[in-house]
Amino acid sequence: MSDQPTTVGFNHVATMTPNLDRYLAFYGDMFGAEVIHIMDAEGDHPRMAIVNMGGDSVLNVFEVPADSIVGDRSTMGGRGPIDHFALAVKSEDQLLEVRDRLVAIGASPGEVTQFGGGLRSVFFRDPDGAELEVAYSPPDQVFND
Repeated sequence: MSDQPTTVGFNHVATMTPNLDRYLAFYGDMFGAEVIHIMDAEGDHPRMAIVNMGGDSVLNVFEVPADSIVGDRSTMGGRGPIDHFALAVKSEDQLLEVRDRLVAIGASPGEVTQFGGGLRSVFFRDPDGAELEVAYSPPDQVFND
């Protein structure tokens, strides 16, 4: 077996919202996300959007009743087995631009957190209250090949 993982990254992250239109508007306005496809609800499959987040990153967003979303999105440990995801930007300037947009709508306090290895991130809340992150890693600190 090789020293490198067999996988090359994530294909998509699937998430849920009680208001798909609001969710898509937020990600479009804040990150320039592009809706690739919307599927209407059919049978037991809820309305769903496939959203291009840039690079090879895609969100699959399912619209479900609010009371069917398990957990407390506002506290770590109450969010289910996946706590959060981080969206990547290409530069520190982009990180600060996104931070400013998030602060302007009250979605983030605006603090830039510096982690080891040069990683810088800004935490924010999406329209459903989920705590998420936007992050930048300098090119010499990227962990892939």
